[in-house]
Amino acid sequence: MQYYSTRGGAPAVPAATAMLAGLAPDGGLYVPEAFPTADMTGKAARADETLAHCATRLLKPFFAGDALAGDLETVCTEALDFPTPLVAVDGFRVLELFHGPTAAFKDVGARFLAAALARLSAGTPRTVLVATSGDTGGAVAAAFAGRPGLRVVVLYPRGRVSDRQEAQLTCWGDNVLSLRVDGDFDDCQRMVKEAFADAELRRTAGLTSANSISIGRLLPQMAYYAWAAQRLQRETGIAPGFVIPSGNLGNSLACLWARHCGLPIGPVVLATNANEPVGEFFAGGPWTPRPTVRTLATAMDVGNPSNMERLLHLAGSADAARREARAVRVDDGRIRDAIRNGPARYGQAWCPHTATAVHAWEGLGTEQRERPWVVVATAHPAKFEDVVEPLIGAPVPLPPALERLLSLPRHFVEVGPETAMLKELLAPTG
Repeated sequence: MQYYSTRGGAPAVPAATAMLAGLAPDGGLYVPEAFPTADMTGKAARADETLAHCATRLLKPFFAGDALAGDLETVCTEALDFPTPLVAVDGFRVLELFHGPTAAFKDVGARFLAAALARLSAGTPRTVLVATSGDTGGAVAAAFAGRPGLRVVVLYPRGRVSDRQEAQLTCWGDNVLSLRVDGDFDDCQRMVKEAFADAELRRTAGLTSANSISIGRLLPQMAYYAWAAQRLQRETGIAPGFVIPSGNLGNSLACLWARHCGLPIGPVVLATNANEPVGEFFAGGPWTPRPTVRTLATAMDVGNPSNMERLLHLAGSADAARREARAVRVDDGRIRDAIRNGPARYGQAWCPHTATAVHAWEGLGTEQRERPWVVVATAHPAKFEDVVEPLIGAPVPLPPALERLLSLPRHFVEVGPETAMLKELLAPTG
């Protein structure tokens, strides 16, 4: 399997090269040359298939002939060693993706990428550069912490992440450098892209990415959609729909890619917050990135999602992209209502991002809701206790892994939104 740039100005490369590079040389994003039809026979037909086995089966053709092919099963088993339960509530299922080390769905892709790069780097020093709106950076830092030859540099926006998210971003030290940027997530993402655009810096610092621009993040995220979709189809005979909290669109794109592999995935709804570009586009408007708007669902505060480029490439046109999914915009007032009503209506406390998706599901018509639906729960509500607990009137117990991280001291460097400062910090000193 080869991977090529969305912009068509770079040579096709194998998966390992695409993962190590992060961004294609022409500034585009790597995409697979094809979407192989998923094997849904054998163990795939069994209800007890593990997520790790499902990922190995699904991803095998994506790594055919690749340097990582022989290690794929080991990488999947090492990375996907925590549960992703599919929980039934009144009217839909909840795919809980927050049972990993940092209590967010980003653990799936980050742990896969770390396990893969540890094997591919072969002693060559690498710097993993990542911008985060909250959860990505914590997951990447946790996945790469202590790995020899791999340095992590995390950029996050000051005042735009929860206190507990910031604790996860800054508790590592050692091979993890956390940069608190005086700006928003789009500034962080821009700085990362501009650093990658510097060919000499990319070479000397051994830059690679762990944002969802990295193919190594997106490919494993397809697996939990495949796992959940097959499970529900076996149970109901109907391809389920998915409602996905959407920010940088990586998680949503992984679901669409899985559907293009022939997985039984029905309608896909992108639940967005008050940041307007995605919602406006799917309502028929032009694609127009906007400055980020701050909301309760901070991890979704993205005004220029990177993976829109991959979505438009996948579909081939704006009209075709709008047929791939629909978008529902949810403002802060409705997010609050969904959080407030969660315990009584569903027996669940939702994080603000999951609450956004729950409200989007509630807005579906009666006929639409006749099929099985999955709401994707992207983070544990305890990561947003300052929002969630006052609304539900009760404390949210901390997951043990998160409790441990919160007890550690914080280490970070304050920087402005100028890429020049980032480049100075990335430049080799020896």
